[in-house]
Amino acid sequence: MSYIEELSLQYIDGQWRAGSGSWDIVDLNPYTGEKLAAITVATVEEVDQAYRAAERAQKDWGKLNPYTRRLVFERALRLLEEREQEITETIIAELGGTRLKAGFELSLCRDMLREAMQLSLRAEGRILPSPVDGKENRLYRLPVGVVGVISPFNFPLFLSLKAVAPALALGNGVVLKPHQDAPITGGTLIAKIFEDAGLPAGLLNVLLTDIAEIGDAFLEHPVPKVIAFTGSDKVGRHVAQVAAGHFKRTVLELGGNSALIVLDDADLDYAVDAAVFSRFAHQGQVCMAANRVLVDRSVAEEFTEKFVRKIAGLKVGDPLDPATQIGPLINSAQADSVTAQVDQAVDQGATVLLRGSTVGTLMDPVVLTDIPADAPILHHELFGPVVVVLPFDGEDEAVEMANDTPFGLSGAVHTASVERGVRLAQRIETGMIHINDGTIHDEPIVPFGGEKSSGVGRLNGDATVEAFTKLKWISIQHERSHFPF
Repeated sequence: MSYIEELSLQYIDGQWRAGSGSWDIVDLNPYTGEKLAAITVATVEEVDQAYRAAERAQKDWGKLNPYTRRLVFERALRLLEEREQEITETIIAELGGTRLKAGFELSLCRDMLREAMQLSLRAEGRILPSPVDGKENRLYRLPVGVVGVISPFNFPLFLSLKAVAPALALGNGVVLKPHQDAPITGGTLIAKIFEDAGLPAGLLNVLLTDIAEIGDAFLEHPVPKVIAFTGSDKVGRHVAQVAAGHFKRTVLELGGNSALIVLDDADLDYAVDAAVFSRFAHQGQVCMAANRVLVDRSVAEEFTEKFVRKIAGLKVGDPLDPATQIGPLINSAQADSVTAQVDQAVDQGATVLLRGSTVGTLMDPVVLTDIPADAPILHHELFGPVVVVLPFDGEDEAVEMANDTPFGLSGAVHTASVERGVRLAQRIETGMIHINDGTIHDEPIVPFGGEKSSGVGRLNGDATVEAFTKLKWISIQHERSHFPF
């Protein structure tokens, strides 16, 4: 509690201070409903102050020897490891994340900070040939300047760090706006770690606020050259439109509706394990989660029986309990929304294979089948502990069903034949897909991103360098040029 209270402030130009807005963001524990903190929102004026601070600080930071810059990330990694217990408690209290989820998120964060150390040295230039005699073409890769980052509530520590750390490592300043349901874990906790790691004041600023207060000021401000957004496709479309109107680049990591496909030769027990984790990790509040499990009809009955039995044994409850596998959804509105989606599907003719109750923010797992092809639940992202199981006849139908969604983020294929799986995976319209594994993966050097309504652009590794740097051509004429007049 005291850890959250300590960080319930704005962080602007190296100063911890209250916002100057007229209302508060109330940070609640999703499981108990307990008020963790009340944070006065930042205003449009403070958005300007944060961006201007980042702009000033970036000038020297961008010129700093990259070997010196990377020392900050080495120290940040040590601090993350030393404070693991406090961070775990914050994830549980603010997000309703289980201890398993907290451990998973922290492992991703450690990998990202290690990658940030390497990214400090990856902004490489090139020398290119010229058709003009005596001319040298130099291509410099430079920081874009300032990056605006907007992060979600589900994996806020990691998904904020995923943009913040690489952007800083490549010589940029950053202004971060975390989701109002995760202001500490996704925002000021990161500021505290980097402050203690020795990041120069002003380079990273964290604004705890809401569009109701600032409108589109975060997107429209003239300082940021790139906006990195992770969240829903609806909000992502708005971000893209506003940013394009101001000639800003965007990296958009949006929702998903992943399919895990089980072919007739799959190891069914293993596929069950993969499917259960892929759907119910962090209560299904994961963009890569397997909303739909598609099973070859010849093995559907056996798979479904094992699948439902395993799900029925998952422990739902207090995220503080180490045995809990499914904790609360982020808030009651989310729980009500997911419950309403299930009710609608049942009203449209879906068969319920497993369903308990929804009490407050706790929702028991739901398994549905026999869904009408036009039912919205098949085509929209499900951000809760609900899964749809559908049989298919042959690979062509599996591909058709998997692609029958506006999203295209992740997926998985289970089969005894790796190359058969690869051939099928190539036909699925997603940015990522995994053979004989789950749908939830993010590795620091592998490009991460989706197709269709799941986003634009990629992050991780070389893709991150492209996202947060710009190219500048400088030519040198070593011999005298001859001009036509």
